[in-house]
Amino acid sequence: MTEPLFTVPLWADLLGVGLGGVQGAMFAAGFQGQRRLDWLGVAIIGIMIGMGGGLIRDILLGQPPATLHDNWYLVTATGASLFGMLLAGLFDRLNKVIVVLDAVVIGMFGAFGTSKAIAFGIPPVPAVFIGACAAVGGGVLRDMLMGLPTAIMHVGSLYAVAAGAGCAFIVIAVQGFGMSVTVAAIIGIVVTAVIRILAVSFDVSLPEQRRLYRRRVAAETGLIPIIKPSAD
Repeated sequence: MTEPLFTVPLWADLLGVGLGGVQGAMFAAGFQGQRRLDWLGVAIIGIMIGMGGGLIRDILLGQPPATLHDNWYLVTATGASLFGMLLAGLFDRLNKVIVVLDAVVIGMFGAFGTSKAIAFGIPPVPAVFIGACAAVGGGVLRDMLMGLPTAIMHVGSLYAVAAGAGCAFIVIAVQGFGMSVTVAAIIGIVVTAVIRILAVSFDVSLPEQRRLYRRRVAAETGLIPIIKPSAD
């Protein structure tokens, strides 16, 4: 594969890693009870959020993971995780901050993944797929490590939809309208973040998600009778 004409600037990649580390640590530090983590556990979650998207992006592109070929990635993710733990200790209510950071992080990793895929000559649809996987990959790893339901499956999150919309915008803007990759990536981040924040704020979800959610609530509250198989 030839060298790409465009590369994600190191400072931008590190910014995404840092914000991901802060968000992951704040998220993990807020848990109580059986899922409460010690400092090491919180730091690991923060590092996985910060570095997970970049790792998945480069693996799908068949490239050596940039996060493992430069000291600054791990240093930034670790430092950001420690900072996230400090913020979690200072503020009691972190939900809004976590949601906003999460929206920005998935937007950044989606934009970086899609932009890098375009630069390597990946076709439009696979480029969107790679960007979306990079966007949600860190969150999936976080939920798996913490034994939580995967966030992209949650009703009202539109997690993957937001990432896919931002990534699709970048591909259309660059390849359809000749927009600069940098400008398209910035707008794509905004598109993803806005969709994600609105989905969480107004509990927006896909029709099928709402139907499944209503059935689950009805079953749990006894509104739907559970028919047991009859004994022969």
